Amino acid sequence: MQRISALGLDVGRKRIGVAGCDGTGLIATGLATIDRRSFAEDVVRLQKLVQERGATLLVIGLPYNMDGSLGSQAKQVQKFADRLSAALQLPVEFVDERLTSIQAEELLRAERQDFSRNKGLIDRKAAAIILQQWLDIRRSQKKNSLKFHPSDEG
Repeated sequence: MQRISALGLDVGRKRIGVAGCDGTGLIATGLATIDRRSFAEDVVRLQKLVQERGATLLVIGLPYNMDGSLGSQAKQVQKFADRLSAALQLPVEFVDERLTSIQAEELLRAERQDFSRNKGLIDRKAAAIILQQWLDIRRSQKKNSLKFHPSDEG
């Protein structure tokens, strides 16, 4: 099985939630929350995580509007992702992140974690949800591609 090393990012105006996955690509876990100061500082802190984890890909949540269109926040995230991809020399894939922060809050409530004073916890959990969605989609696509091949029709 091919080893997977991706970082999931929940990019906000104030913070970036960061998640990583195990090498098998089964489980995403929140790693860190970066308080945003400047693009250069964001890159330095992310570069450190990329090196520590041997990441080869960034999975970034794209905040679509509820009707599926790209609003101003999504366009800002795309612009940031393009700059980040160039700075870190890593490819980027996007995942629809609608409602991930709400999901993150619900999961934290279920885990009985107090996030009222720690918004970074929500960002980390949202990044893990984003990365987990990408891992699940990737796994199901691989499974489906193994089921049928046109060359099997003989």
